[in-house]
Order: sequence, then C-alpha cells, then structure tokens
Amino acid sequence: MELPQLVQNDRYLEPHAPIIIDRINQAKAKELELTQQGSLKDFASGHHWFGLHKISKGWVIRDWAPNATQIYMIGEFNDWQEREDYLLQSIGDGRWELFLPEDKLEHGQLYAFSMHWSGGSGKRIPAWCKRVVQDQESKLFNAQVWIQEKDFEWKHPNYRRAEEAPLIYESHIGMAGEEERVHTYNEFREQILPRIKAAGYNTVQLMAIPEHPYYGSFGYHVSSFFAPSSRFGTPEELKQLIDEAHGMGLAVIIDLVHSHAVKNEVEGLGNYDGTRYQFFHSGPKGEHPAWDSYCFNYGKNEVLHFLLSNIRYWLEDFKFDGYRFDGVTSMLYFDHGLGKAFTKYADYYDDGVDQEAVSYFCLANKLIHEVDPNAISIAEEVSGMPGLATPIDEGGYGFDYRMAMGVPDFWIKLIKEIPDDNWDMGQIFHELTSKRLDEKVVSYAESHDQALVGDKTIIFRLIDKEMYFSMRKDQPNLLVERGMALHKMIRLATVTCAGGAYLNFMGNEFGHPEWIDFPRLGNNWSYKHARRIWSLADNKELRYHLLSDFDQQMMQWIRQVGLLESPEVIWRYDNNGDKVLSYQRGQFLVVFNFNPTQSFTDYGIPIEPSKFKILFNTDEERFGGQERIDKRMTYYTRPSAGLTSQHYLHLYLPARTAIVLKKEAFKRVR
Repeated sequence: MELPQLVQNDRYLEPHAPIIIDRINQAKAKELELTQQGSLKDFASGHHWFGLHKISKGWVIRDWAPNATQIYMIGEFNDWQEREDYLLQSIGDGRWELFLPEDKLEHGQLYAFSMHWSGGSGKRIPAWCKRVVQDQESKLFNAQVWIQEKDFEWKHPNYRRAEEAPLIYESHIGMAGEEERVHTYNEFREQILPRIKAAGYNTVQLMAIPEHPYYGSFGYHVSSFFAPSSRFGTPEELKQLIDEAHGMGLAVIIDLVHSHAVKNEVEGLGNYDGTRYQFFHSGPKGEHPAWDSYCFNYGKNEVLHFLLSNIRYWLEDFKFDGYRFDGVTSMLYFDHGLGKAFTKYADYYDDGVDQEAVSYFCLANKLIHEVDPNAISIAEEVSGMPGLATPIDEGGYGFDYRMAMGVPDFWIKLIKEIPDDNWDMGQIFHELTSKRLDEKVVSYAESHDQALVGDKTIIFRLIDKEMYFSMRKDQPNLLVERGMALHKMIRLATVTCAGGAYLNFMGNEFGHPEWIDFPRLGNNWSYKHARRIWSLADNKELRYHLLSDFDQQMMQWIRQVGLLESPEVIWRYDNNGDKVLSYQRGQFLVVFNFNPTQSFTDYGIPIEPSKFKILFNTDEERFGGQERIDKRMTYYTRPSAGLTSQHYLHLYLPARTAIVLKKEAFKRVR
C-alpha cells in the first residue's frame, strides 16, 4: 500500500505508518456507518427534527432520552405543572415526541422538561433547545419558546470568506465594552466591529457564544449547545452582528467547545435522563480531572449525531464562517495530555490515543467543508500531534490550521527569565518558524490565555506598574520606552514569521494595561477587569494609541501584499553578539536590532545584489519611536570586494528597532 502523503513528507513517521493508516481507515468506516441513508450532511440534521418547532398545525417537540420513563413539558403555559396534555410519547429508540395545537404555546413563554426515570425525576432544559434565558433575580435558567413570525432577512446571504490568510481578532461580547457590566451583541456590532475593520483584521473570533451558566467560565463550560447566550441579546441580534460583519468583509468564527460539558444537571446535560452515560463516558473516564466537567463519549452514534448537528447548525442557521475547536489535546488522549511532555513520535502512536476522538475530528472537518467549502477549522492543541492540520486524504485529521501554542509560551519565558541583552537571535527565529511543512498554524504572541488573572500580558510584563503612571506622552520613562519598543518588535516578528494565520486578543494591540478577571466570589463579583478600556487607545495624550497605530500598519500591510500567503520564511542573517536578526518573506526583508543599548551604522546584511526601500519601521515617531531612520533613501547592496563577491545591504540599525524593507526591481551591472 502506498504511504500516506503525511508519511511521505516526514520519513520519521514511517515506523508508525500502519497506525496512521488504521486510524484513517477507522474514521472512514465510522463515516460509512453513519451515512448509509445519505451524506454526512444529511446525518448531521438532528436540529431539524429534535427540539421545539413550529409546524403548520401547531407545535412539535422531540427529544432523545433513552433512560426516561416519562417526560412532561412544563412552563408558564401550564403553571409549571405536569399535565397529561403536555406529556411526550415514546416513539422508540429512546426518542420522545409531543404535538400541540397552536394555542398551547406562545412566543416568549418559558418552559422546561420534567424528566422521570426509574427511581427519580428532575427538571431539565431540553438538550436541543435554541433559546435559554436566566431570571436575573432567582438566577434560574429556563428554555424559552422563540419563534419569529418572519425569518431573519440576511442583507449579505451570499457572503464568502475571502481566500486570504486569516488575521484573527479574538473577542468576547460581554467584556468588549468599557462599562463594568455585560455588554451586548448590538453594542459589539455598533462599536467594536468598526474598530476591528479599521485595525486591518479580516476575521472575528467570538468566544462564549453557546449558552453557559457561569459567566466566569469564559464560555468553556457549555450547558446548551444550540442556544446562543441570551445574556448578550437575542439570536436575531447575533445574526445581525454576523451579517454586518460580512458586509464589512469580516469573516466570523466561534469557539466550539465539544471537548467537554458543564456538570450542571438542570441547565446542562449532566445526568440528563437519570444517567451520566447518556452523553458522556461513565466512571472516571467521563470526568475531566482539571476542568471539573464531563467528557463526551465519541463512540456513541447518538452523541456524534448531537455534536455534528451542532456544527451544521451554527454554520447554516447563523452563517458562521468556521470554528476554533477548544481542548483538542484533551479529546485526543485518554489522559487528556496532562503532564505529558510528548518528546518522541511514539508518544502519538501508543494506546493512549482515543481513536473515537480521532474519528470524530475527521468527521467534523469533513462535515464543515461539506456544508461550507470556504469555512475554516482551527485546532487548539498543545501536544503537536502530527497530521492534525493535514488533509484527511493525505493521512491527517482535516483541520485547516492548528494554534501555534508554543509561540506565546516562548515569548513569556524569554521576557520572564532572560535579560533582553542575552536573547538568542537564532532561537527566536527557530521558535517562530518551527512547524511541520504539511500544516498551517495560527501564530500569536498572546491570546486571552495570557491575559487571565494570575498571568500577565506582554506589555504588563515589560512595563508593569508604570502602565498606570507613565503612559502620558509628556512623561519620559525609559522603562516604558523599552516596553513599547519590544512590544512592537515581538508582534512584528511573530506575524511576519506566522505559518499561515495570525491572532490577537482584543485590546492587546494597544497594550491594554489590565488582566481579565470575570465576576466571582473572590473579587466580590466585580466587573472591573471584565471589560476593555478603549478610551485609553482613543486618548491622543497617552501612548497606547501609538502601539495600536503600529499594529494597524502591520495588519494593513500584511493584507495588502498577501504576506502570509507566501509560505517560505528565509533566514538571512543573525548575530548573537550584536543582537541582530534578519529574514526574508517574498519580496520583503525584515531586520531587527534587539540590542538594548548599541546602535549600528552601515550594518551589513549579506544578501544577493539588490535594492530596497523602507516601508515602515518601529522607530517612527508616529509609532512612539525617535524617528532615527531615514525612510526616503533607496538602499543598494554593495560588494565586499569585486562585483562577484558577497553583497551586503548596509543599514542604520538603532537600538531596539525593526525595519521592514521591500525589494525593488534591480538591474545587475555585469
């Protein structure tokens, strides 16, 4: 049998080829099992049948609860009492159904299930419900009848994500505003989307969209997988946000949490029909030891039906443009990858890998591109599993991108542990460009993870308390100037070396000074750190906007020239003693002088005979620099001896600066 392309690209995988082939074959076998009656898209249509629906002669509600003995629909329409006319009927295979006349329900009414099983009963929010609301006084959650008289009218129904490298603006609706409260879909649409557009990003990543009982979970303890969180507004307001983003040319993706679910029983799927094992594994295998949550059983076809339908639902009903899959490492390994170093290939091909999760990823990614060929899928994965972002027909799992999670860890370690006059230039280049050739990655210097309470953003690590006292432009401060210079250089290095895509968490582009801490008992339920203080970036008397202006310059340049579509980053030169690093991507040369004290005049970068023009640099006054570099000049290489000898591009490199140059047409003299 011919080796998969994944193995052909990496001969170190040859000893593991039989396992790689077997994993893909098992995924294909599972797909065949699920699609005997049609396509994978047909299989993933549970949301069209289960849940509450308005029909021509009234209403129908259906559910899957194999251990239930009785299910009553209770709500405001029957004083929350169990009544025979609201009793669902068993129709076989664990499925239940109830038809109701039109006058039995009204839009906006609250409801739930009263679920009975042998030995017990309990209130449950239906698993497939599409609208869940919380009472602000009692804090109780209920499903809500939500049927609009007219379908949402999309202004941009035929939007297609541009075929360009994603420049992702990671966002959270609730904390996107400046006031100390939960903000809304409408506010994000009106106030934040224009900022993202102006900043040069082309993709918005929304966190915490599916309903979650605890706001402080950042949306990662999901309870209702088909319900957009009502704490931010209505489903129609979310659709309007997406529609308007599409009108701006912005793609919108969401965090998809299929790695685990909240343990809550009334609000979530825990013990839904009186059993833990309905959706999740029983015993210790079904509990995540680090996240206090339940782990899905990807070996059950009914669970696959639920999760795959969820994928199709968000793509079709809300016109999202893809997903960032959360917790992929946790799903791949029986031990969730906790405390494991993954130092050799054998670690990826032993008995610790969950084949059922592997099959799920292949199915999920195939479905995504069957529903929308232009959608993207991104894996949040830390182990480095080979083939994760390789096409399925090449032996991979089908993700379009994987998160380059080692990059922010590298920058933090460097800033925390090593004085910048000891930074290793070769190591920086290696860490930023090290990836598998068959995979694209989303590179980032920091995301929301680095901003959470207990951690620090890059700017806070560099400047610390001076963020509060010395950010006025009329307050000279060497620590602030150092921090701003390195902040720009770190982000420029990260994005120009990015392996296919780039990500930034909202506010980090202007050096947001504070951490993220959601309301909780430990902070007296305060919203002080669950917001973004945009007025800092808008205030021209402060330095924050200088960082934002530089980030905007980077993003707009990268999109304009399609920098990340040029896959190869070519090392040109590094000198650890001088702290100088240079590399080329396409027709652009990037030169860094990380030296904290020493500037260099006529510094020679070895390169072929050519000429360059400076596009922009970190030392420009408009970016908070000292304007020491002459951008008007055309720079020609000069030979070290005769014309056929090594040529050098001679540049003035001030301390702690970076320069972006463009190669110009050049006629070589013979």
